[in-house]
Amino acid sequence: MNRVAVRAAARPCTLVVCRGCCCGNPRKHPGTDHAWQLDRLRAGADGSGGRFAVRTTDCLGPCDQANVIVVQPSTAGRRAGGRAVWIGFAMDDDCTDELLDWAAAGGPGIAEPPAALALQFVRPPRETRARVRR
Repeated sequence: MNRVAVRAAARPCTLVVCRGCCCGNPRKHPGTDHAWQLDRLRAGADGSGGRFAVRTTDCLGPCDQANVIVVQPSTAGRRAGGRAVWIGFAMDDDCTDELLDWAAAGGPGIAEPPAALALQFVRPPRETRARVRR
């Protein structure tokens, strides 16, 4: 059998934005324009020339720390030792600016996070931590 090496496509840094039961819920956080934040993140990704992407998902778990955004490293970032970083309480303009800047700079494994954003790092739920260890 002839073996051919298949190279995986390079994945960009990805912002996974929770929009489940609590995150993005205007009843839980009425002072936050959740739709505007998501539009802004998507516009940043569209204008990044493919340096980062944005996707949404249902509930990520740590609802007491809503809004939660997971910053997944790019292929290059993972090769450099970067791992997914969970950001909690991601609701204000400053946090959104810092997320956009960090993702555009390469994200985990490539660029250091802004100091203020690093203060918002939260631990992933237990189920996720258990899967990573396997």
